[in-house]
Amino acid sequence: MPRTTTLECPGCPPLRALTFDALGLIKVIEARNTQGVPSVIERWGEPDSSKCVVAASINDQKYDPLLAVARKNGLVEVLNPLSGDLQAAISNANVADLQPEENAIVGLHLFAKNNLELELASRCCTLLTCTAKGNASIKSIEISNSSTESASIGSSRAWDVCAGGSILCCKVDGSEKYALFGGKGVEVNVWDVDNCTKIWNAKPPPKNSLGIFTPTWFTSATFLSKDDHRKFVAGTNSHQVRLYDISAQRRPVLSFDFRETPIKAVAEDIDGYSIYIGNGSGDLATVDVRTGKLLGCFTGKCSGSIRSIARHPDLPVIASCGLDRYLRFWDTKTRQLLSAVFLKQHLMHVVFDSNFVFEADIASGADRLPGEEKTKNEIILGEEFEALPLKRKESSKSKEKNADNKENKKHKSKKNREHKKSKGNDQTQKSASGDERSKSASKKRNKRSNSELAED
Repeated sequence: MPRTTTLECPGCPPLRALTFDALGLIKVIEARNTQGVPSVIERWGEPDSSKCVVAASINDQKYDPLLAVARKNGLVEVLNPLSGDLQAAISNANVADLQPEENAIVGLHLFAKNNLELELASRCCTLLTCTAKGNASIKSIEISNSSTESASIGSSRAWDVCAGGSILCCKVDGSEKYALFGGKGVEVNVWDVDNCTKIWNAKPPPKNSLGIFTPTWFTSATFLSKDDHRKFVAGTNSHQVRLYDISAQRRPVLSFDFRETPIKAVAEDIDGYSIYIGNGSGDLATVDVRTGKLLGCFTGKCSGSIRSIARHPDLPVIASCGLDRYLRFWDTKTRQLLSAVFLKQHLMHVVFDSNFVFEADIASGADRLPGEEKTKNEIILGEEFEALPLKRKESSKSKEKNADNKENKKHKSKKNREHKKSKGNDQTQKSASGDERSKSASKKRNKRSNSELAED
């Protein structure tokens, strides 16, 4: 018989996540209690394989948030992440001789609104897109109040990030001034977004001891910190993770292997020195890039390839999804599985809505994870409840056992009493006999003394 183990899931804190699958559906998952079980609240769109979501980006600010989605057919949509309403839609088919499927969008970034008043007045947003052939562009889109299938495009800039190969990963740093690109046959390179100029290009690592050169094939990349664009991490198809520092050298400053399948997803942590890695066999782990030490793997192996990892900006929670159709939430401190939701389709991306707060749980402090330390008031209340006696019903067997035990105790107590009484009587008799002996001895002594006096 095979061994089977059950993994208990304590539940999630209040959070909200959006998933994007291979059929173009967008699903909203929410957990509304302290130890709540996440569930699907809304589903946007109709299933269509041609509308597969290939890239997604969210600007989850408190006022007027936006969500950008790139689809397989070359369409880029701007949605309201709270209601799912379509705000704008543009086509990225800027190359006439290529079909959208042949030059699909692989990178998408929705820029944050720096000047809120100006953006609200003009109702526009800025998007960065990059296709598999290396066609990068920055477009400013005017958002209309009515949901239309097309939108007017303002200023636009376009450039090529590679001369050959295929782009597979694209990432914009926290300051939104630099972007990195990499892929199959394309070394990772960093560009200045404002000037559309390349500022750094990686150099391939040398051959190994056997004289074998590993071909360039980057699958995912991310900046290590939001405040520093000089350090970033990239995962390769040869199950290797590389750390680059553009201020130090062109080759990786740190490189290590992880398992034996290609790296499919890489995400940075908010501490600025640890990363999360997911590969094609469902392994999820965290690594300290300062030393290259594996901090640990997450408990509960996924059964399919991991395609996306998202770190919550406030809570110690990460979300992972992939081809096994499960959205999983993990505790970053204990690396335990908090909850899993089955979503039926192959999942491509997941993002968090960091400004989600469930009003019913604000007063109860629902932002604490299950298993964390309790406050003093909660501990006192818990001790008071635990001090109260619990009344439980007894079964017939337990009653019979208790009755037998009581009778045996009574019988034993009677025997003990009789034994004590007999001991007491023996002791009194012994003491009486002892007194008589002492009296007779004293009488004899007195007689001897009297006789001695008479002789004298």
